[in-house]
Order: sequence, then C-alpha cells, then structure tokens
Amino acid sequence: MTTVNGRPEATGADERQARAVAEAARESEWRLPSFGKELYLGRFRLDLIHPYPRPDAAAEEEGERFLTRLRDFCATIDAQRIEHEERIPDDVVRGLKELGALGMKIPRAYGGLGLGQVHYNRALTLVGSVSPALGALLSAHQSIGVPQPVAMFGTEEQKQAFLPRCAASDISAFLLTEPDVGSDPARLQATAVPTEDGEAYLLDGVKLWTTNGVVADLLVVMARVPEGDGHRGGISAFIVEGDSPGITVERRNRFMGLRGIENGVTRFHQVRVPARNLVGKEGQGLKIALSTLNTGRLSLPAMCVGAGKWSTRIAREWARERVQWGRPVGRHEEVAKKIAFIAATTYAMEAMLELSGQMADDRRKDIRIEAAIAKLWASERAWEIADELMQVRGGRGYETADSLAARGERGVPAEQMLRDLRINRIFEGSTEIMHLLIAREAVDAHLSVAGDLVDPSADPQAKARAFAKASGFYASWLPTLVVGQGQRPGSYADFGPLAGHLRFVERASRRMARSTFYGMSRWQGGMETRQAFLARIVDIGAELFAMSAAVVRARHEHDADQEGDGGRGTAGMELADAFCRQSRLRVERHFAELWDNSDSTDGKLARRVMDDRYTWLEEGVLDPSVPGPMIAPATPGPSEAEDQHRTMG
Repeated sequence: MTTVNGRPEATGADERQARAVAEAARESEWRLPSFGKELYLGRFRLDLIHPYPRPDAAAEEEGERFLTRLRDFCATIDAQRIEHEERIPDDVVRGLKELGALGMKIPRAYGGLGLGQVHYNRALTLVGSVSPALGALLSAHQSIGVPQPVAMFGTEEQKQAFLPRCAASDISAFLLTEPDVGSDPARLQATAVPTEDGEAYLLDGVKLWTTNGVVADLLVVMARVPEGDGHRGGISAFIVEGDSPGITVERRNRFMGLRGIENGVTRFHQVRVPARNLVGKEGQGLKIALSTLNTGRLSLPAMCVGAGKWSTRIAREWARERVQWGRPVGRHEEVAKKIAFIAATTYAMEAMLELSGQMADDRRKDIRIEAAIAKLWASERAWEIADELMQVRGGRGYETADSLAARGERGVPAEQMLRDLRINRIFEGSTEIMHLLIAREAVDAHLSVAGDLVDPSADPQAKARAFAKASGFYASWLPTLVVGQGQRPGSYADFGPLAGHLRFVERASRRMARSTFYGMSRWQGGMETRQAFLARIVDIGAELFAMSAAVVRARHEHDADQEGDGGRGTAGMELADAFCRQSRLRVERHFAELWDNSDSTDGKLARRVMDDRYTWLEEGVLDPSVPGPMIAPATPGPSEAEDQHRTMG
C-alpha cells in the first residue's frame, strides 16, 4: 500500500504477488472426501457417488410443495415483457417476495424457507426457463449476495440483523469486480480505512458489473483494509446498506442478453460502514468469496439445465413438424445428431447438477471441484445446445419471437436464449479462470510434495527435502496407475449395459493422472504457464465426472422405475448410453491434443500480434467503436453522476 492525499492506495501487483494473494485465499485443507479430487489423482472412487444420494423424505415433500407454488406463479409471468422493457416488473418481484423466493436457502430460524441445494437448484431451473434475468436476480441475491456469506461466516448478531430482511424484502448484491480488476484480486483498489475511534470503516472505490447493484438494499463489498495498529489489513468483506450516504449507482449497464438484469457501476465515497458489519476477520474477504462460490456456482448450471430442457422440447416438436425432401428434418442424419446431442447432454447436465446438489446437502463430501466443474462444463455445453437448436430451427432460430408471432407463427425465442446463455461462460469465473482454478486443485497433491522441487527460488536444502518427500509419494502412487478395475471385463457388472462406460472412466482417470505426472516431470516449475495443457486435463476430468453422474443417475432411476421395461428407467439408460458415447469421443480428442497441438506456435503468434507485427492485416476496414479508452478510469472521489439506484417491488 502507498498513501496518496492521506488515503491508502493499492499499488500494482506483479505476477508472483498476484499468485500469492490467490493462493492465500484458497482452501488448502481437504477435511472431507472429494470425488473430483480423487478422479484427478487417478482414483475412480465410485463409492463416493453410488448409491445415488437421496434427499430426506420430509425435505423432498416440502421442496416439491414450494416448487408447485412457484410453477403456478411463474406461469403468470410475461417473459417477453421483461425482454422488451429491459426490467423485471414490480408486481413480479412482489410476487416472488410473497412466495418466499428471496429466502429459499435461508434457514427457517431466520425467516427463510430452509430449502436444500437440490430444491434451490430446481427452483432456479424453473424460474430461469421463464426468464434468465429472473434467475440472475434470485441467484445473485442468494448464491453470492448477503445471505450465503453471512450464513457461513457471519456472527449470530449479523444473522439476526440481516437474514430475516433478505428472506422477506431486501435484495442483495455482491461487489468485487472493478473497472481494472477482474479475476486478479491482488490489484483491488477499493479501500476501507478504519476510523480513529475504531467504530467504523470509510469505504472508497468504484465497483463494476454489480449484478443487482442497481436495485440492491444490501451489499457485500470487498475492499482492502490498510495494515496498521490493531489491524491485520488485507481484502475484507463488508455488509453495506444500499442507501448509505456516499453511495452512487452511476450507471445501469446493458448487455447483448439478460436484458432485465439490474447490473451497474457503483461508486463509494467516504461511505461509513459500522465495524460490526465486517464479515469474518480482516483479510478473509477472498476466502469468504471463494467459499461462498463453492456451492454458489451451482446456480449457473441450474439455469443451463433449464435451457437444455426447453431446447429438447423445441427441437423435438420442430424436427417432427418441419418436412424437407419428403421427411421430417429430424430424420435426416445431420439434424438427428444435433437432436441427440441436445437431449443426451441435457440428461447429463441434470445428473451432474442433482448429484452435486445432493452432496452439498449431505455435507459429507467436499464439492469444491464438483461445483466448479458443473459451472464450467454446463456453461460450455448449454451454449453449444443453444447454438445447435438455432441451427435445427434454421432461419426461424435467428428470427426474434416477436417477428415470428407477428406473421402468425409460434414465437419461439431461440435467438434470445442464445444471447442470454452466452454470459454463463463468463459469469462467476470465466471458462479460462475456471480451468486454472480446477487445475490448481487437480495438481494440489503434486505441489504439496514437490513444491520446493519445482520452485526456482528454493535453496538447495529445500530442494533436497522436497526431492525426498516427492520420491516417497511417487514411489507409492505411480504403481496404482498401471492397472485397475477398468481393465477387468466383468467389473461394474451391476450397471448392465452401462458398465463399459464406467470401465472407460476408470481407465481414463488413471491415464489422466499419468499425463499430469508426465507434464509435471517435463515442465516442472513451468507447468503453471502451460495453461492449454492444464485446461485439457481439466476438460477430461469434467467429461469423466459428467459420465459418472449420468451412469449413476440412470442406474438409480432404473432401480426406482415401477413401470418396468420401456419406462423412465429404461429411457434414462438410453440417454446415459448415448451421452457417454459422445463424451468418450471428446475425451479421446483431449488426450490426443495434450501432446499433439499448436500451443507453442499459437503463443508466439499471439505475442507478435500484440507487438503490432501484423497491423497491415487490419487495413481496409473502419472501426465502428464509440471513441474512448479500453478501460475507463476509476479515480476515487465524489460522484458527479445522477444516482440510478431504485427499489424493486
């Protein structure tokens, strides 16, 4: 920290410092077993997910009653009105409040519904199918807004003060990102300076992309506290009243999709925040944020599942109705493959979501990797589903719902879904950041035993100790990667026709772990720069998790099916089989590209592009951009803009 005009100001952080900040924020201990962690180590622990976990009967009944009420209410919502007016009507917000939808996950003791993650996910799937903007409102409020961090890290006084408000009336938002700070929190500029009397903090800074920030009554704000007497300092989390003096919502941002989302730019100038509103301790802000996201990230795959379900229906109805060259388009092989991808992938997405949600409710597993994979994998696959649906629909897929309805056809908003889904690959950790986050956890065991061995700054003594430690670990671990259940023809026989897919997962898990070891051996300390290699490792693990979830779900449904042959259980087996066949092809492609790729030449080419070597390639066109800097300045100080904040409902 440096001081400018009497106020602390964060200085730029180099790459090493940035990594140190991120490393300090992650959970370094594994107190509970993790299917995902074991999978990346080459250990296919089927026992951690099978038998398929089941919700408590009472919780299931209560959750389904709420979903029935929610479905009835959602059926009255005019989704196209939200799209046209670019905001959620007040009567819709009031209706959600009356249903208790703002407090779905908040315990009953604090005025909420006390639903588990499974039914919360199902609610977001339902709401998001009507309007993703509604889903974003509810998930930003409950998944990462005030309720989740307060429930996990707040004092009893904070829970009593804020959770009942969040359950009944107050909308909350989470404010971390800044104009020049995204996934690199070491460069955070917002500050929270303790007052001399120790009773409060003075908050200054500018926050960008504040989902719900335009309408929020309560905010969770991440700001840097300077180190000093009695203050450990560091990035910290604060609960801030949305109408506090000195807060100005300067802009409401607008996007290609999610047109009803209340996302903005918020400026803080000498905002007084009571010391009792500090969540956790000073310096714990990023740890709180990451812990919150461990389950909070499941909100995005929940809405991706909704998109997949709707796409399956539209693809089915349209491909049967539209006739070309004497038969329905769905009976032409190219279109049929798209329909198969949409249906099978939707089944797997829901299996992954339900499994992760139930494990979160059971609280007997560490699901940080599973939740991250669900967010990463579902956001990528849902975007592909939307793109394929548009292709199946042809010109009608590209045409707006209004235009279709105006000429007498069903107003299918396929192009809107494509626009709405695109942000999920960026929200709550972009695909690239998720690759790095999951990769860090996937190589955790290696770094734990070989950290100093691959650290160029470590002294010879440290390297010698690390070598001895690593030798012992690899001597016992590597032999386990040679053979396993996947090589025994009769293994997993109780899964019937799906047993072969589990054998593939087991073999691929060991192969993935061996590949990770080969990469560590080859690049050592340079492994962290091999992001494309690590991303492929992560993607392999994600596919293996999806396959495992789909097979286990299909087996569970088959066992529970009362209709006998031809019922839902049999149908689930068919969907799981089709999905696994598709997924196995992707896995093999990722394995091949680990060692046969253009990563090196691509990196060199990108650096040359940024060094202006190919500017001649840009000649012959005009830039239609509105003039201005690529990144707007965010100088602290009083606002000169009119406050755009408003109250919903």
